[in-house]
Amino acid sequence: MALADLQALERSYLMPTYARHPVEFVRGSGSVLWDVEGNEYLDFLGGVAVVSLGHCHPALVEALTTQAGQLMHTSNLYYSEPALQLAERLSRGSLGGKVFFCNSGAEATECALKLGRRHRPRGNFVVLRGGFHGRSLGALSATPQPAKQLPFEPLVPGFTAVPRDDPQALSDVVDEQTAAVLIEPIQGEGGIHPVPVETLEAARAACDRSGALLVFDEVQCGNGRTGTLWAYQGLGVTPDVMTTAKGLGGGVPIGACITSPEYGDLFQPGDHGSTFPGGPMIAAAANAVLDVLDDRSFLDAVAEKGRRLGEGLERLGVANLEGAGLMWGFDQPEAPALTRSLLLDQRLVVNATGPDRIRLLPPLTVSAEEIDTALERLGTAIG
Repeated sequence: MALADLQALERSYLMPTYARHPVEFVRGSGSVLWDVEGNEYLDFLGGVAVVSLGHCHPALVEALTTQAGQLMHTSNLYYSEPALQLAERLSRGSLGGKVFFCNSGAEATECALKLGRRHRPRGNFVVLRGGFHGRSLGALSATPQPAKQLPFEPLVPGFTAVPRDDPQALSDVVDEQTAAVLIEPIQGEGGIHPVPVETLEAARAACDRSGALLVFDEVQCGNGRTGTLWAYQGLGVTPDVMTTAKGLGGGVPIGACITSPEYGDLFQPGDHGSTFPGGPMIAAAANAVLDVLDDRSFLDAVAEKGRRLGEGLERLGVANLEGAGLMWGFDQPEAPALTRSLLLDQRLVVNATGPDRIRLLPPLTVSAEEIDTALERLGTAIG
């Protein structure tokens, strides 16, 4: 179908929630995408950190194909071995408690917020400015970005936002009325901004003092993205609850909320639920992803490739470069226009998180040669 015909269908039948670029991708392999005309692109967005193993990774394709031929869905009213195996692996590989499966990062946030209220009824929440936790009404209330919040007010009450680089301000607002402190260790949708370790340490101390839960949102920065399986493992601060999604499924929709042992039984039957999560096919896919990610040599390679990308961006002289592992952001005037130019002229897929911020999130399987090629194309585009 011609692009003009697809655009006509979009105008007629899709709600106008996305500003799409004029490209239709039809095939992918590793870090490479092909459009309907056969043009080849280097993907440094990875489906917004979803395609963690690259496009069509053989192990993921095999897991999906095998499970789809056996059983796709029953419901959470019955046992399913792939889901229980996945829950065990997520628990043992992180906080050691219990897991709730969902479909997305926003849903994982909603689960964490409800856990906070179960832990401390009618309690309030503390979040960081610049953070992003999802677009459902509760998650949006935890996302202190006026442009995203204003059209949908009144929001859920009880959220206080403090600067990400002011540990004292955070400590001052956490008290015995606080249900939870919710933090992205590395802010993703805000443009890749690592939260200072001092802020994370202050949050841990404040939660210990007040009895509030410390919740880390690792939807974007988790799943090997920073060179450790979870970002907190390289930061020296451990949360009570963690949310994840995106790269855990490698391309299929999954989210999870994981607790430490002390908080695994806050929910009771009927407190929370969802129709699709933990289905055999999705869980089989996530298990296949973890087979690859949960390997020290693979994660060491991610860290090394991340250093290569970061050092290359630094040599290009980009402004306000921040990141870790294979997630980087930098300032660039008219960023949306640059992403379009990179896509159409340089065949490099990146994205803008605002009017002056570029974000790079390549698959974790990207090669050193592909990193060098991306840097060359980026350098050509920005001069």
